[in-house]
Amino acid sequence: MMQLYGVLILFVALSVADGLRCYTCTAPESSSCTDTKSCAVIFNRCFSLKVDGLDVVTKGCQNSVACVGPMTCCEGDLCNGAFPTGPSVILLLMSSAIFTLFL
Repeated sequence: MMQLYGVLILFVALSVADGLRCYTCTAPESSSCTDTKSCAVIFNRCFSLKVDGLDVVTKGCQNSVACVGPMTCCEGDLCNGAFPTGPSVILLLMSSAIFTLFL
């Protein structure tokens, strides 16, 4: 039982230590952004920016200081995607594993 807790803690630690990953693209629709990249150390947020009148969405890495105006920023791996990913998925999997162990 303790080994499982150790594995879960190691998994979470490694997923955090790997660095921030964001969707990155310039596309007509948010859902068509499928490319990802590891952000440089200076970037601590993922962003999405929809340009009015041009029907273009831009996504990528950003620093929290520059998250102003029409730019939408978020924390966590791949948080700027069209579908839930990153920490929310990890938490869901962990809670399911713990629930299965105790019931």
